[in-house]
Amino acid sequence: MTVVRRRILRIAGIGSLAVGGSGLWVLLEHLWSPAHPVFTLSEVTPGTTVPPFALPGLGKAAGFTSDDLCTGTRSVLVNFFASWCAPCVQEAPTLMALRRQGVPVWGIAYRDKPDATEAFLRNHGDPYARVALDQAGTVSIRFGLAGVPESFLIDRHGIIRWHWQGGLSADTVREFLTPALAAAG
Repeated sequence: MTVVRRRILRIAGIGSLAVGGSGLWVLLEHLWSPAHPVFTLSEVTPGTTVPPFALPGLGKAAGFTSDDLCTGTRSVLVNFFASWCAPCVQEAPTLMALRRQGVPVWGIAYRDKPDATEAFLRNHGDPYARVALDQAGTVSIRFGLAGVPESFLIDRHGIIRWHWQGGLSADTVREFLTPALAAAG
């Protein structure tokens, strides 16, 4: 009797895996199909409007909203970063150089604790005119973030004019961001 029970359990286990795997496959096929773009996190691309959001600030500082990015005067570079992100440390000097050049850089701390964000800015420099906290990651999802760091150039009308995935470097700024800043005004 024990041999029969073991065989039944094996067959039931294999059957459960097959049914579960097939169900998962059908679900993924449905979500990834062009007819059902449900799996797409965001439609944020250059030329589109910034998605609506409101985030709290760091410490006593005020956060910012998507409406705040429509300054009416000049473009703003929005940089998503995190204290636990090694490429964010590497791009910090580049962001500081942009600040010294007068480029408005606003930061959004991605899924980070406020005290960790403050320590990061203390240790690696604070290039940000404003810093907001996206602890839940919901705004990052609206922007379609693949990871941190990522940067978006937003023109004075709230239109995304440029997007960069990964850390900024002096070469990236010279070859891509500077022309985008000039074009965005």
